Amino acid sequence: MNYKPTHLQKIRDVEIGEGATICDFVNLYECSIGAKTKIGPFVEIQKNAKVGERCKISSHTFICEGVTIEDEVFVGHGVVFVNDRYPKATTESGELTTEADWILRPTLVKRGASIGSGAVIMCDVTIGAKALVGAGAVVTKDVPDGMIVVGNPARVLNKVVN
Repeated sequence: MNYKPTHLQKIRDVEIGEGATICDFVNLYECSIGAKTKIGPFVEIQKNAKVGERCKISSHTFICEGVTIEDEVFVGHGVVFVNDRYPKATTESGELTTEADWILRPTLVKRGASIGSGAVIMCDVTIGAKALVGAGAVVTKDVPDGMIVVGNPARVLNKVVN
């Protein structure tokens, strides 16, 4: 792993693969990062999230619990993953909610997919292998393998051409 810790960086109980690069000002806890993956600055990856090998996670991205990112995935700047369809601050009795008060909804990003900057990825979706999510898209449904999606809500535009 290649990084120089700073007083603002928090890495706790993280499994980090060989040759991974972690930039300054990240918050990683109870997650796993694959070998040769690069994590940019100002990224947060929460517990039980998984990032595969040879991925690039750009700055200001939020990867929450329940997200699995397979190998060779690109995630642009400021991408946000969501893991709760009905978030609330308090219970009906007015108490702050805890982990017991909501249902974790998973998200899967398959091998070789690319997610453009500023995209929002809702829970309960799969982004297919080698699919491309356009910048600023809001993904609310599964994205088929090898397809480009754009817009809000994201819709299929075309096939990825390599």
